[in-house]
Amino acid sequence: MSPQQEHPAEAAGPPASAQVLDFMSLRLERALRQRVRYRYVRPNVLREGESFRIESPCCSRNVDPQGGVIDIALLAPCTGGWRLFSRNHVLHAWVLQHECRELDALLDLLCIDSDRQFWP
Repeated sequence: MSPQQEHPAEAAGPPASAQVLDFMSLRLERALRQRVRYRYVRPNVLREGESFRIESPCCSRNVDPQGGVIDIALLAPCTGGWRLFSRNHVLHAWVLQHECRELDALLDLLCIDSDRQFWP
């Protein structure tokens, strides 16, 4: 399977505790407040197992002309680190963009989003 087609819910080792996942969710919410694109909307961080899905109102209306809530990114743990996926809204699929040991590096990519991979 090519990296672009990997499934986000791939096993990542022993399960994390609920307390650790709650802490991670708060960390993501805090990081997203520092993003560059669409700072005037409040994205939601949702837990999906040990992964975190980020959704936000569609401000550009490129994906949803009515400005509804759309998927922005998925952060999924993997062996030795994290994977960051963007949403292909045409194919309704997650696309692997980056994999890194350090979560902060992926959060920087997500929040800056200079190539508009996440905040269309």
